[in-house]
Amino acid sequence: MTTLTQIEIYLTKSLKVILPEGQVKAAPTVVSTVARNLQSLGFGLSAPLLERLSVLLEETVIEWYDEVLPVLKKMVGAHRSFDPMYPNFPKQVMEASDAELFFNAMTHYYGFVLSDLLDNPNLVVLPHYEKEARPLLEEFHELRWIDLGSEEDFDSIFTKLAASNGSLSESDKEILSWFATNRDVTNLIPEAIPQKETLAFLVAKLPDPECLLSAVKTATDVLRVAVTMSEGDVSLAEPTKFRNFSKRERRFLLHCLNETGSSRTEDMLRWKSRWIRLGERLHPGDYKKRFPEALKSFDVLRNSEPYKTFNGKVEAAISKGNAEPTLALLTQRPGDFARRLDHVLRSHANQEAILEGFFSVIQKVSTPVLLQAWSHFHNRDSIESRAFFPKGNAAKVQFKAGSLSPLGDGIAEKVSRGIRDVLVQRFSNLSSLGKVFIDERLKNQFVPFSQRSASRSLRAITRGSKFDLPDGDTVRFFCWWKNIAQGDEWHARVDLDLSASLFDSAWELKGDISYYNLREGQCYHSGDITSAPQGACEFIDINLSSVLEMKARYVVMSVLSYSHQPFIALPECFGGWMMRKKPNSGEIFEPKTVQDKMDITAVSRACVPIIIDAQERKAYWADLGLKSIGQINNALQNSVGFTHIGRSIVELQKPTLWELFQMHLEGLVESPEEADTIFGLHEGTVTAFDTSVIMSEYLA
Repeated sequence: MTTLTQIEIYLTKSLKVILPEGQVKAAPTVVSTVARNLQSLGFGLSAPLLERLSVLLEETVIEWYDEVLPVLKKMVGAHRSFDPMYPNFPKQVMEASDAELFFNAMTHYYGFVLSDLLDNPNLVVLPHYEKEARPLLEEFHELRWIDLGSEEDFDSIFTKLAASNGSLSESDKEILSWFATNRDVTNLIPEAIPQKETLAFLVAKLPDPECLLSAVKTATDVLRVAVTMSEGDVSLAEPTKFRNFSKRERRFLLHCLNETGSSRTEDMLRWKSRWIRLGERLHPGDYKKRFPEALKSFDVLRNSEPYKTFNGKVEAAISKGNAEPTLALLTQRPGDFARRLDHVLRSHANQEAILEGFFSVIQKVSTPVLLQAWSHFHNRDSIESRAFFPKGNAAKVQFKAGSLSPLGDGIAEKVSRGIRDVLVQRFSNLSSLGKVFIDERLKNQFVPFSQRSASRSLRAITRGSKFDLPDGDTVRFFCWWKNIAQGDEWHARVDLDLSASLFDSAWELKGDISYYNLREGQCYHSGDITSAPQGACEFIDINLSSVLEMKARYVVMSVLSYSHQPFIALPECFGGWMMRKKPNSGEIFEPKTVQDKMDITAVSRACVPIIIDAQERKAYWADLGLKSIGQINNALQNSVGFTHIGRSIVELQKPTLWELFQMHLEGLVESPEEADTIFGLHEGTVTAFDTSVIMSEYLA
C-alpha cells in the first residue's frame, strides 16, 4: 500500500488543509506567489484559506507550500515530465509527411527489437527534434478551490467511510488503514457499519477490534476478516492464499466463527473450498473443546455430509411456480427477496400474492438494495440492454442486449411506486434538510452504491455518470507510464498504447486513432513509444467537429498493454483528458486544463477511462477494464469489446443523485440563495463528488 500523509488524505478526499492560527503579517508577495503557482496547476485558494495564510510567518507559508505542492501535482499528473515522440504536437504531426512518420516509426520499432535482443530496456531509439517555442496558453479554465479545514472535519473522513452504505475503493481502504495506524479511532467509529466488507476490513486492521466483534454475525463475515488479514480480496470475488496465522489470531477467528449461530454451516458451504483451505491454517481440531460448534461445521465441509442450503430450497420452490412455498422461504431473507423479485414475479402466475409477501417484509430491506430495485422497476419497460458489473476489484462489464420478458399490466409501476413510498417515508425520519435546491445536472450523476473497483482519480466519479464538455473543440487524451524494474516477474520493457476508437450512433466502428494510424481527419496521435525506462507518454487530440464530419459520434478512449503486462504490475501508470480551445498553444500537458486524471492499476491489459459523445458534447465516466483478445492487443482487435463497453455505459440505467435527493427533500426552491441545503455538481452543501457523505448519510 502507498504511504499516505494527513495532508494527502485531506486534499485528495476533501480539497481541504489544516493550518495553525497566526498573529503576524506575512509578506503579501509570498502569499500571492503561492496562490499564482497553485493556479497554474488548476487550484485556487478560498478566501478563508488566504486570510489564514496572510497571518502566518513567511517561513510557515513556504513550508506549507512545499508540503502541498507535490500532492497537488500528483493529483493532476504534473509530478511527471511529458516528452512525447513529437515534441511539437499536434502541429508537427499535422504537417509531417507520411514518409517521415513511417520512417520514424520503423526506426523506433527497430530499436525495441534490438532492445529485446540485448535484454536492455534502457535502449530506446527516438527521432530527435528541437522543441519549438509555443504561444502561451490563453484559455479560461475553472479552478478547483482548496478550503480551510479542521482536525475535527478531517477525523470525520474516517467516520463517513466506515458508515458508508456501499463498498469502498482501494484508495478509501488505504485511508482507513492510515487512521487505524495513526489515530485512536475508538471515538470515531460510527454506531453502525452497514457494509460487511468495511466491517471485516476494520476488524482485521484495527489494533483492538473488540468493539466491533458484536457486529460480526455470520461465517462469511469471519471469512472476510481472514481474507483481509491475508491481504486478499475482501469482496471474495477472487480466491485468497491464506497466510499462516499466529495462535492468538487462530483463537480469535475460531471464537468469532463459533459465535455466528445456527446458519454457520450453510453460510460456510457457500464458500466451501475456501473454508477448507482456511481450516488448514486455523487447525480447529486443536480447540475442539473450546470451539466445538466451529469444529462441527468444518466436519460437515470436510466429509461432504449432505446439507440442503437455503438457495437450493429457493430455486426448487421457484421452479415449481407455487407462490406459497416460495414466499415461505424468501420472506425469511428480505434482501434476497428484493434482489430476486423480478425473476420471482416472472416465474409465478399469482403475482399479486408475490407482491403482498414482498411488501410485508420490505421494511427489512436495506436502502441501497431498495433504491436499486426501485430504479430497475421504474425503468424496466424502457430498458433495451442490460449491463452487469461483476463483483471484485477488476472493473469489468458483461453486456446483454434485449429487454426482459413483460410482467403483468401495471405490475412494474406498482412495485416502483410502492418502493418509492417506503424510501420517502424512511428518509423523512432523518434530520431535516429544510428548503432544498438541487442542481439539474445531478440528473446525469449516478448514486455511488459501490466504489469497490473505482480507480484513484482526481474526482470521485460514479461509473456511468456524464458531464457537459467545457468550452473548446479539442479533447486531449493523455497517458503516462514507466517500465517495470528488471528482475521482476514481468518483462521490464513496457509498451502501452493510447488509442481512440470512433463509433457512430449505432455503435458501428468508423475508424480509430492509434499507433498504426496517427492521423484521421483532424484527430492526431503524438507518436507510439514502446519502452519507458524513465517514463513515457502519449497524447491524442480529438477534434469534435472532425469526428462528426467522419459520420462518427462516440469516441472511446483506451489504454492497451501491447507488451502483455497487466497494469497492476507497473510501478506507475495514469491517464486522463484535457479540454483545449487552441491545441497548439501552451504546453502539450497543461495541468490547469486537466479535467480528470486516474491511476490505471487494473489487473487487466485493456482499460477504458472515458467515452466522449461528440454529438451531445458529453463525457461519460467509464473506468472499465476489458479482457483483451489475441496476441495483438490494439484498438482494432478490441473493437467488439469497446462496443459492449460503450453501450453498457451510455445506455446504463441506475438511480441518479437527483432522484435520491428528491426522495429526501421537504421543500424544493428554485435558487440556491433561498435554500438551507444545496445539492450541487461542483459546489454546495453536498456535491456529486462527496461519495462518502452520500453513502453514509443519504443511503441510510
